Amino acid sequence: MKFRSLLLPLALACAFDSNAQALKPKQNQPEPTPTPVQTASSTAQQLYASAQQDLLQLRVLTKSGNSQSSVGSGFLIGTSNLVITNYHVVSQIALEPDTYFGEYKDTQGKSGAIELLAVDVLHDLAVVRVDEQGTGFFNVPFAQGDQPQPPLEILKQGQHLYSLGNPLDLGFTISEGTYNGESHRGFSAQLMFTGPVNPGMSGGPNVTASGQLAGVNVAHRRDGELVSFLVPAIFVQQLLAKVSADMTPPKDFNPIIGEQLLQHQSTMVDTLLEKPFSIKQLGPYQVPVRESEQVRCWGNTDNSEKKAYSIDTINCNMESAIFVSGELQTGHLSMHHKFARNKKLNTLQFARLATNLYNGQVYSTAKSETITPAYCTESFVSHNNISLRALVCAEAYHKFKDLYDFTLITASADDSDKSLQSMINIQGVSYVNGVKLISQFMQGIDRTVSAKTDAEVSQ
Repeated sequence: MKFRSLLLPLALACAFDSNAQALKPKQNQPEPTPTPVQTASSTAQQLYASAQQDLLQLRVLTKSGNSQSSVGSGFLIGTSNLVITNYHVVSQIALEPDTYFGEYKDTQGKSGAIELLAVDVLHDLAVVRVDEQGTGFFNVPFAQGDQPQPPLEILKQGQHLYSLGNPLDLGFTISEGTYNGESHRGFSAQLMFTGPVNPGMSGGPNVTASGQLAGVNVAHRRDGELVSFLVPAIFVQQLLAKVSADMTPPKDFNPIIGEQLLQHQSTMVDTLLEKPFSIKQLGPYQVPVRESEQVRCWGNTDNSEKKAYSIDTINCNMESAIFVSGELQTGHLSMHHKFARNKKLNTLQFARLATNLYNGQVYSTAKSETITPAYCTESFVSHNNISLRALVCAEAYHKFKDLYDFTLITASADDSDKSLQSMINIQGVSYVNGVKLISQFMQGIDRTVSAKTDAEVSQ
C-alpha cells in the first residue's frame, strides 16, 4: 500500500496537467519547435559507439589444456597498446606464469596474446600490453616520475556514470548508473556506483557523460541491489606513470606483490593502533574492540529459558581484504568475544561446555601452497585482574617474505560458572606488527573489580 500511495500523487498530477491543457483555448499562433533533450539512453548509445573499438575481453587460460580459467574486461589507453584491467583478472599470470597465459579479444573479433607489465594489488589494478593500438577515446592524462598528476574531473553526487564490459561472457554492454560518493570501508577509497557491475565486467572502464574516465569496474555487493564499486581513476594515473609501452616485463612478480602487501600492512596497523581499543562489558569482564570506518562490530545474546546457560557475543570484522589469489586474501583483521554464564549445569558440565567453546576456536592448518603450518604456543597467564589460558599461533607466507598470519585465542580461568572466550585473527602483517596487535588486544581483557555482584554488572 505504501508503494501505491507514493504513485497516487504522481498519477493525480499527470491527470491534472492533462486536463489543464485540454481546457486551454486554442490559439492560431504557431507552436515553438521543442528543443531536443539528450536522454541518458542516447548518451549511452553515443558513448558505446565511440568507445567500443577500445574495449577488450581478457581471458586467462591454462597452458596444458588451453582451458579458460578466468575472464574479465579491459580497455586501451589513449593511442598506445597498453591496457588497464583489474589485478584479480590476471592474478594467475602474475603468480603462476608457467601454468597460465592470457589472451585478448576485441569487439571486432580480433584476438592476440597479452603481456603483463605491472600490478597494483592494493587497488586491484594491472597493466597489460597487446598488439593493438587504441583510438584515443580513453585518454587518461598522467605525469611521469614524481611530477604531480594532472587533475581529473570532479564527480558530484547523483552524477550519471556509465560502465562498460563483457558481463558473463555474453557480449560487450554499457550500463547506466549514478555516482554516490566514496566508500572508505577499506584503507583506500573506492567509488560507489549505483548501477550493475556483473561478473566479466571486472577491469572495464566507467566513464562520465563526457567520456572522461571515472574509474575501473571492480566489485559489487551480493547482499544488495545495484551496490557496485569502482577503482578511482587517480590510481590508474599513478600506475600508468610507472609503465612505458616498451618496458621489459618483470620476470617475477612475487617480490613486487610482497612489497606492496608490506606497505599495506604498515598503513593498516598504524590506523588500527592510532588510538587505544574501545572497551566493552560482557558480564563481569571487559573486552577490547575496534569500531571504526574499516571495522564493524555486532553483538548478540542467546538467553533462552530452555537453555541451561546463556551466551553473549561480540564480533568485529574488517570490511575489506586484499585479493592476492583465489586461495589467498589478506590484509584483514577480526575480533570475537563470547561470554558464557552457567544457569543450570553442574560444575563439571559447565567446564566441559567451556572447553568445547575453546576447542571450537582452535584450528589445525592442513598443507597449503600459500602459508606454512601454524607454529603455536600455549600457556596460562595472569595479568590485570584475570587469569587466562592463551594460545598464540603464527603462519608464514610461502611466496611473500616477512608476512605472517597471527591468531590469539584466550579463555578465562578464574570462575567455575562463567567463561570468557576471546580471539583475534590478523592476516598479512609483519612479525613485529603481529606481536604488537596481539599485545594490545590481550592488555584490553580484564575483569571488573567492583563491590557490585555479577548480576548487577551484567545489567
